[in-house]
Amino acid sequence: MTKLFLNTLYIGTDGAHARLENDQVKVELEGEKLLTVPLHHLGAIVLFGVCTASASLMMRCAVDGRAFVLLDRNGRFQARVQGKTTGNVLLRKAQYDTHANAEASLDLCRAMVAGKIQNSRLVLLRGARDLDGANKTNAAKEVRDAAHVLANALPLLPGARSTDEVRGLEGIAAQAYFSVFDHLITNQRTDFKFAVRSRRPPLDRANCLLSFLYSLWTNDCLTALEGVGLDPQFGFLHVLRPGRPALALDLVEQFRSVVVDRLALSLINRKQVQAGDFDLREGGAVLLTDEGRKKVLVEYQRRKQLEVAHRLLAEKVPIGLLPHVQARLLARFLRGDCPSYEPYVPQ
Repeated sequence: MTKLFLNTLYIGTDGAHARLENDQVKVELEGEKLLTVPLHHLGAIVLFGVCTASASLMMRCAVDGRAFVLLDRNGRFQARVQGKTTGNVLLRKAQYDTHANAEASLDLCRAMVAGKIQNSRLVLLRGARDLDGANKTNAAKEVRDAAHVLANALPLLPGARSTDEVRGLEGIAAQAYFSVFDHLITNQRTDFKFAVRSRRPPLDRANCLLSFLYSLWTNDCLTALEGVGLDPQFGFLHVLRPGRPALALDLVEQFRSVVVDRLALSLINRKQVQAGDFDLREGGAVLLTDEGRKKVLVEYQRRKQLEVAHRLLAEKVPIGLLPHVQARLLARFLRGDCPSYEPYVPQ
């Protein structure tokens, strides 16, 4: 498994144009060169907002199987350039057959939600310890109480008899988790006040940051699924809808708290992003500024390079490769090579 998957070129300057020149990606703005990078160094190219790219660059990415994605300014998915369908057709058939098998599909949903709840609980317990160290005992108690709610939800998952019951337990856990999320913000508390999870549009700076990072990670998970030959649109936990990458969203769930939320909290608590990096629009929507987006992307790429232990592997894995590892484990389960799917839980 190559680490080139970690190298994603993000282009976010309005009016920038990317083109292919002698196997290099050249990015220009009004005729001035901004950047040149060898194409073989890149695992993906992502354009934000009002940026363009040459047809030759897009076609080359499609032929090579390199992800080429268009996102809006907020990181929401708009389009994806895709070449010929690749992957083992038998693997995709196994994916569809598993979905049709109610018990196998339910087992997979239980495992995905179990991973999410375990990891959310780990983040809360770590936050409670930090609050104890800061002598914020009342906040620490509330966070531990929420972690207890998550702990109580875990043993109920094996008894869930339908996907809707699994989703219900996930919803209870998510509500408890986000009810104390504001306590985990220990710096810039006024500017990054978190009351409730809000989406489309995010209504505060913390939610804006979370939504942007979730979009980036979802795109990485989608690329990982395509890389092993799975259909990212055909999920198990998330309801199937036209244009919705349901399986990618399924894969994201186990990572939300331990990867995305922890990065968001670090950016806020270390003051790597500040109030001035966000625009407050009429109607209440909050968006990252161009400069704020650049800051987040730099730290996102840096976080993806950090290596973590994986309990099923003998060596540490860069965080950016975790979606690829889990996509392969998911493929093994769907093919029947292993009896269950093991979600990622930090050691």
